[in-house]
Amino acid sequence: MAGFDILVLGDVNPDLVLSGETVEPAFGQAERLVDEARLVIGGSGAIFACGAARLGLRVALAGVVGDDTFGRFMCAELQERGVDTSGIVVIPGRSTGVTVVLSGREDRAMLTFAGTIKDLRRSLLDEDLLGRTRHVHVSSYFLQDALTPELPELLREARAGEATTSIDPNWDPSGLWDSGLLALLPEVDVFLPNEMEALSLARISVREDAMARLRSSGAGTVVVKTAGEGAVGAQASESLSVPALPTHVVDSTGAGDSFDAGFLAGFLGGEPLRRCLEIGNACGALSTLGIGGTSTQPTMVEALEAIERGSAP
Repeated sequence: MAGFDILVLGDVNPDLVLSGETVEPAFGQAERLVDEARLVIGGSGAIFACGAARLGLRVALAGVVGDDTFGRFMCAELQERGVDTSGIVVIPGRSTGVTVVLSGREDRAMLTFAGTIKDLRRSLLDEDLLGRTRHVHVSSYFLQDALTPELPELLREARAGEATTSIDPNWDPSGLWDSGLLALLPEVDVFLPNEMEALSLARISVREDAMARLRSSGAGTVVVKTAGEGAVGAQASESLSVPALPTHVVDSTGAGDSFDAGFLAGFLGGEPLRRCLEIGNACGALSTLGIGGTSTQPTMVEALEAIERGSAP
């Protein structure tokens, strides 16, 4: 049986993206109009999986959906993009999660109904998939309540089987910023927070100090995404920053997940840190050229062309 380059343990839910110049709601029964509304692939794990598949990697996604319209939409869309969905479990009577994204020109806000996002647990995972992958990627750590306490053993087993591991923590809605994540970092080969997440986890206000704290906690490589500035990476004795590619942002939804896909494609290909950061930046930038997280994710050829050109189109 063929193996996979990446097994994603993550959230599988659609995004309802409302975009425009003004997307801030006004209470008091006031009605405001937006420029566009689209139901698209959402969830950090699902967006990442699509980005990695688009780059030519063999990707399987393990998650949970309900037997409902949103769940069926997600499975069909993922399959269309070349993601193996045999690890997605359908639970009748449960509601698939959904996120409403308010996407403005400069920033965005998200309202999430967790639904089945928090239902994934070890007992629902296909052990065969775990044994057939080169790399295990965990998304939305703070939303996966059932899986979180099982990750130390699961990641240790993956690494013992010579797979590498990564985590993108995403935002912690509780505001506590722990849940065992710092103690888990010795089992993580690549840690991929954005700047606000890194500062919050390290409880330090300076980015470089936060990265040092996270490295000292045991993560092999720490990569901090800094939105329009690019990304900073540190591993062993090497630390460097790679600026973002200039681009005209249409929608930044999922840009960090597309960055992760690009970085890990380079990492699994044996590329040096700088090249991994360049590929990640290109994938993140190109993904912002359309509505939703997956509509303009690039192929590897397109990402490399953007790096050579020095800008996204």
